[in-house]
Amino acid sequence: MPKPELEFVNTDITFGWNRIEGAVDGMWEKVLSRDPETKKLTRLVKFEPGIVTNTVMSHEYWEEVYILEGFLTDRGKEITVGRGFYACRPPGMKHGPYDAPLGCTMFEVQYYQ
Repeated sequence: MPKPELEFVNTDITFGWNRIEGAVDGMWEKVLSRDPETKKLTRLVKFEPGIVTNTVMSHEYWEEVYILEGFLTDRGKEITVGRGFYACRPPGMKHGPYDAPLGCTMFEVQYYQ
């Protein structure tokens, strides 16, 4: 079944968050849409204040991320980004590990081409 057709659904961010499986404690996701066949995923990701990850990541899928609030430091790239910053990561691109001393919330889209 493809991603559902949705027309302006209320995605109140005060509830409905789930722990991200395999991530450090304090990392949460709110899935907006998912296609189990193509593995396309659109979600919000939240880092609670003080989160520190220790993993350099890369994925088999494309990933696009837009920072909605807070700040995130990529220790591997030695950059700090905040609200309004955008990333487009092709499969295999390395990123992280991360620090989020004040917390961070981002919009993320994952897809295969």
